[in-house]
Amino acid sequence: MANYHETQSPIENHGIIGDMRSAALVNDRGSVDFFCWPEFDSPSIFCSLLDTPDAGIFQLAPDLPHARRQQIYLPDTNVLQTRWLSDGVVVEITDMLPIGDSEDDLPVLMRKVHMTVGRATFRMRCAVRHDYARAATTARQDGDHVLFEAAQQPTLRLCSDQAMTLDCHAAMAEFTLEQGQTAEFLLGGIDDPRLTSDASAICLERTLGFWRGWIGQSTYRGRWREMVNRSALALKLLTSRKHGAILAAATFGLPETRGGERNWDYRYTWIRDASFTVYAFMRLGFVEEANAYMRFLRGRVSDCCDQPIKLNILYGLDGRLELPEVELPHLSGFGHAQPVRIGNLAYKQVQLDIFGELMDAVYLVNKYGEAISNQGWKHAVNVVDQVCDIWQDKDVGIWEMRGEKQHFLHSRLMCWVAVDRAIRLAVKRSLPAPFARWDQTRQAIYEDIWTNFWNEERQHFVQRLGSTALDGSMLLMPLVRFVSARDPRWLSTLDAIEKDLVRDGMVYRYRNDESAVDGLSGIEGSFAACSFWYVECLARAGRVEKAQLEFEQLLRYANPLGLYAEEFDSHGYHLGNTPQALTHLALISAASFLDRKLSGDKTHWQP
Repeated sequence: MANYHETQSPIENHGIIGDMRSAALVNDRGSVDFFCWPEFDSPSIFCSLLDTPDAGIFQLAPDLPHARRQQIYLPDTNVLQTRWLSDGVVVEITDMLPIGDSEDDLPVLMRKVHMTVGRATFRMRCAVRHDYARAATTARQDGDHVLFEAAQQPTLRLCSDQAMTLDCHAAMAEFTLEQGQTAEFLLGGIDDPRLTSDASAICLERTLGFWRGWIGQSTYRGRWREMVNRSALALKLLTSRKHGAILAAATFGLPETRGGERNWDYRYTWIRDASFTVYAFMRLGFVEEANAYMRFLRGRVSDCCDQPIKLNILYGLDGRLELPEVELPHLSGFGHAQPVRIGNLAYKQVQLDIFGELMDAVYLVNKYGEAISNQGWKHAVNVVDQVCDIWQDKDVGIWEMRGEKQHFLHSRLMCWVAVDRAIRLAVKRSLPAPFARWDQTRQAIYEDIWTNFWNEERQHFVQRLGSTALDGSMLLMPLVRFVSARDPRWLSTLDAIEKDLVRDGMVYRYRNDESAVDGLSGIEGSFAACSFWYVECLARAGRVEKAQLEFEQLLRYANPLGLYAEEFDSHGYHLGNTPQALTHLALISAASFLDRKLSGDKTHWQP
């Protein structure tokens, strides 16, 4: 494919639309440049975000080269509007994936142009490219419609109230609208009835009603309601309606290092995000979403009753275990960042911290949601017994290092959380448990961390045994209640993190020059979730004024729609896959706690 990138939009210049089965990215020039169909993790049909328009794109825009462009969401929804403002001309394009009547309804991309003021000529080009642009897609006329076909791939149908032609196996249209006139384009499965009936108005009404009805249940009434609600809406959009699992992000291949090799596929669900997901949904009053996610997690261990439970690091949204990693060398990558990968080899890794995140989620749901079943408790006992056996083992840590296994502080910390939460739950529910063994293990892990991961000379905790490096994951130590947020040793560690890992509120996971275990080349950006953990740590330490300032600065790094990717570069621009669930989860947690501190609420909700 052509090796040019003038058509690629910055990561932060995108909005996302979705129907909880799939999602598409729309840039502020009116192009859908990323869309996997029909599932979140299906092969892409539009992938120009990672290459050129040759990889698939749906362009729709007025001929207004000097217009100002804006993107907004229709209030309290995931329905996106892109606007062009010029002398005497205002144009709006509304994009959505309508919420279907059934979880099995195939996604339909609906695009509606409205000529608000003046007169303009529009150009449309829809180039479907099946299977990550690996399959030879042909376009053919079918009456007034256009069909996109490829061998062993689903056929898609494009409908419009405007005349379309074909060029290079793409659908083309050029039309002029006067003030008050509209045009529509609908793309979906070949036999979808919503493409052949006048259903768009009803679909829009139902979709607006769904999103507004859902977010209207939020119990958050704090200072940052708009940003918290947008984060919640993004998380709901990334949640599988059918399975209850939540994606780490909607995309694959967007780089953590500009032009580098740190390019991963995040269209899966990570066990690690479990407790963060449950906490965020519970905190906002969305108990059913938290319960649904836990039902998904329970399904991963339901067949392991008579043998040790094998927890994967991540799963497909349908629960599948194997996610083989494949490179796509025909895609030149976002900003030449290669290789572009699909699948994720992390599913083969050993990461001991996931037991802690799982048990923390189990504990939270039992405290505020559904009580654990007898079978569920047997699974929990199985998990904690494993932790008692393996907590001293080496692993690759929270950041999924691709070097040699190490003894990581965060892995020890979350093993402690696993045992601690199990003991608390057993006591609260009067459940049978090997209390003596569990308590002995909990104490042993506690002593191990304080003895072996505290560096007396440097006066801070360290990332791993044999190292003096700091790590952004240490910010979770007070958040999971392992250490008091005002303990002198913790405050000394927080000061060290501020000095070494924090830049204008943006927190790096670690410094590459100090963490050769990374196994990758290049220096990545700062990690957005760590940045919000840092804010919460400041607030819990009583540094409320500083926490508020840092939080407000971080809010300015969101894109104009209030969305965040995984990381920030040195200028605060977005890096990595987007929108990143963990970032939005951390934002909700920080906003909730900081708002309570500023309000002087001493009886706040506690996990």
